[in-house]
Amino acid sequence: MNATVTALPGLELNPVGAQTAPRSGSRSARMLFPPAKEVLRDIAREAGLCLRPLALRRTDTATGKTEILEVPCGARLASKCAPCAEKNRKLRLQQLREGWHLPEEPATEPRPASEEERWLISYRAELEWERAALMVTPMDPDERAAKLADLDQGVDQVAAQIAQCGLRGTLPTATAKKTTARKRSTKRRQDVGDLPRVKVDRRTVGKVYASRDGKTHRPSMLLTVTLDSYGPVHSPRRANRPVCECGSTHHPDDPKVGTPVDPSTYDYRRAALDAIHFARLTDRLWQNLRRAAGFNIQYGGCVELQRRLAPHGHFAIRGTIPRALVKRVAEGTYHQVWWPAHDNLVHSQDAPPRWCPDAQAWTDPNTGAVLDMVAWDDALDALDQDDAEPAHVVRCGRVDPRGVKSGSKDAERTIRYVTKYLTKDITEHVTPSHDAQRAHFDRMHAELSVLPCSTTCANWLLYGIAPKNASPTLRPGHCRGKVHQRQTLGFTGRRVLISRKWSNKTLTDHRDDNRAWVRALLELPDDDQGDNKASRFEYELCRHDDPDLDPEGVRLMRAITIRAGWKQQIQQARQRLEELSATGQEAA
Repeated sequence: MNATVTALPGLELNPVGAQTAPRSGSRSARMLFPPAKEVLRDIAREAGLCLRPLALRRTDTATGKTEILEVPCGARLASKCAPCAEKNRKLRLQQLREGWHLPEEPATEPRPASEEERWLISYRAELEWERAALMVTPMDPDERAAKLADLDQGVDQVAAQIAQCGLRGTLPTATAKKTTARKRSTKRRQDVGDLPRVKVDRRTVGKVYASRDGKTHRPSMLLTVTLDSYGPVHSPRRANRPVCECGSTHHPDDPKVGTPVDPSTYDYRRAALDAIHFARLTDRLWQNLRRAAGFNIQYGGCVELQRRLAPHGHFAIRGTIPRALVKRVAEGTYHQVWWPAHDNLVHSQDAPPRWCPDAQAWTDPNTGAVLDMVAWDDALDALDQDDAEPAHVVRCGRVDPRGVKSGSKDAERTIRYVTKYLTKDITEHVTPSHDAQRAHFDRMHAELSVLPCSTTCANWLLYGIAPKNASPTLRPGHCRGKVHQRQTLGFTGRRVLISRKWSNKTLTDHRDDNRAWVRALLELPDDDQGDNKASRFEYELCRHDDPDLDPEGVRLMRAITIRAGWKQQIQQARQRLEELSATGQEAA
């Protein structure tokens, strides 16, 4: 029976799926309002406050006063804490900016040793002489052992005093365990050309060039280092890409960019091995560039992943090097991996070898038979033969050197370009969102999951080799190294690479410089951070259920108000300086 619905007078029925405004006071209307806590966190994020600070209780041992301080978490990824990650990125910008176009050599010469430091070193030498004399003096073995223990205790005490004085490095000891390193031939490979080598000067700054109008400038460089090709990949420059509205030959969101044209012929194994040893290759590249350019090249840059999932780096170089020389050095730079051969899997990842406590050996999981594993030292002994070949050779791909002038807009734009992905995880900007990208990502990760990442990696068991310092707890195919994780995808080095003489400052030094600038601007007294004051305080981490610890929201609201007051003070101080500067110019 068909029922007919008749609308009441003054009431109109809405068709199915029609969007209507929710009734005032209803649950649907209340859900449209943002949560108060989220609004508070958004305001704190815009103010640059840490979203998950650590609460520390500081106790003054002299007066007994206790107070709670909040310390930023210091996260470097925006996914954990965006304000702290952005603050770290700005510090890196400051570090790159200060060290890129230095006009003078950074102060790196050590000061002369003080009398106290010289006395400590001399006393340490006397203890070493007494120890050597004690070893050849005829006496009872127990008496010699007791005297040696007293001397070793004195050596440890002197070493602690030397470290407390601030002297760099440590002195060798007679009781230190000696290790014999394996030596490899430094003869260059026959399939690469010879590299130019000149005497390396100690200077780190670039040369000054004069133009025809008499102006001088000190240019620097930006160097992009990539790895070799492993097969054709879909490129944005291919002519068969659809044309978007802007007129380019590819769509900016093309999901196939960076994926292999033919995955069956793409060399995933070589790509994975190159990613693992990319950090060693860059070290060798800087060594060869210094020897070819003739001065101590200083660099600062960041490493990221390309769309094809290969690591590459952007480096700011102080000074200039001929482009032809840079490309020639890159073509002749390589790194040889002297590991046992690991070309073919002997055991499957699904059925890896297992340790049998009864047999005290690795056994087959299916049959229980004892496996004949090659010991690590025996595998390295085979590499000492004259006809031995390295397990892998990493080579540089295309390099792109480009000159940058000091003080130009291009210089500031380049620094921001180098650090554009610094707040993101190394694989975050290449997260697969399409079937082709996901297949490429999974295939690369699958190759990395079975390759060894170090000499102690458990994956060596899959190739029939017992790793160095092997233990029964090893699980082949489940190594916890960064190489095998999806968040790193083979890259094990540091994201930010700064040479030692770049600016002679660490991030802590730059934080202190910023703090001193604020104190000078606000005309505040210097903060005494001496040893006497630092030793007065004791710190402990607060528990979330401590009765004197306010809720996180209350502390966050208080921090927003304090931060707003600080910004107002700095703004007023800047206005006073501008007024004084304007008054001085008018008087002049």
